[in-house]
Amino acid sequence: MNGKKRARVLTAMSGGVDSSVAALLLKQEGYDNIGVTLKLFSGEDSTEDFRGEKACCSLESVEVARSVANRLHMPFYVFNFAGDFRREVMDRFVETYKSGGTPNPCISCNRYVKLGKLFLRAAEIGCEYVATGHYARVEHDSGSGRRLLKKGIDEDKDQSYFLYNLSQDQLSHLLLPLGGLTKPQVRQLAEESGFINARRQESQDICFVPDGDYAGFIERYTGASPEPGDFVGTSGQMYGRHRGIIRYTIGQRKGLGLSFPQPMYVCGIDPLKNQVILGEDNELFSDRLIARDLNFIAVESIKEPLRVTAKIRYRHKEQPATAVQTGPDKLTLRFDQPQRAITRGQAVVMYDGDTVIGGGTIC
Repeated sequence: MNGKKRARVLTAMSGGVDSSVAALLLKQEGYDNIGVTLKLFSGEDSTEDFRGEKACCSLESVEVARSVANRLHMPFYVFNFAGDFRREVMDRFVETYKSGGTPNPCISCNRYVKLGKLFLRAAEIGCEYVATGHYARVEHDSGSGRRLLKKGIDEDKDQSYFLYNLSQDQLSHLLLPLGGLTKPQVRQLAEESGFINARRQESQDICFVPDGDYAGFIERYTGASPEPGDFVGTSGQMYGRHRGIIRYTIGQRKGLGLSFPQPMYVCGIDPLKNQVILGEDNELFSDRLIARDLNFIAVESIKEPLRVTAKIRYRHKEQPATAVQTGPDKLTLRFDQPQRAITRGQAVVMYDGDTVIGGGTIC
């Protein structure tokens, strides 16, 4: 951040400790820092649960973010992106489940709303940079001339997975002050600065489904009940009736409502036949996936087979694989060892050491 003092920065502040400390560090570096909290739910989308204390756009979260901004003598605003959030995140979430996939709404939110809209708004109000509290790093590679996205040094908190969709232009205008810190260090800085959220707990739930009942949310959101269908085996055998494909995801064992002499899992979902396919644990493993909606960061494209490590979900441990780009927007990834529960709709992100190569959506 050296050499960029007094540049204007639009800092996303959720009310959590991470974004608060990001704002603190930028202020200490001498940036002209503007804080902003995003309102992501409109009244008709919200329930009492959505306004709970841990919701990222709850009234309490806004007031906590405002108190931190006031303490840092920063201007503070609330931007209403509820319509964008409904269209780009909630609608996509529902449609992916209805089509038999399992979405990652946090990636959609970063791509289309939290960062996508913030970069546009920052340009409109004359801010050179956008800053967030993500645990990741941006570096410039003098050899290739590209901006690189790298993991945060706190392995347990690294969030580079959620940012693989960023463009070179966005990376050149993004500041990630927490990339070189650990979570305990961040909490200590918040305590030393007297922030009221220094020990605030974080929710691991999807912000608009705080109770974890995805199917219930989809029913309320659409006003329609899912159509029941058949449970079938991997060889076509009939097992019984399911309660709608939105209630199931790959690898699921509990909540099937069936009894078997051995553990059975969801191995596939066929939305055209309205079938949920069940099998034993060994039938969940595959060494290959196809991804689309690609975005590359470290390279322009993959011109020949490339050795990578890859994650098929956020908490998945990276595994060695070979990536082959088979079209402008199609990539095949073959793992050295079969992986469990590769799931359509999730993101696959590829790495070279601590550098994000790029990623795409598993299809």
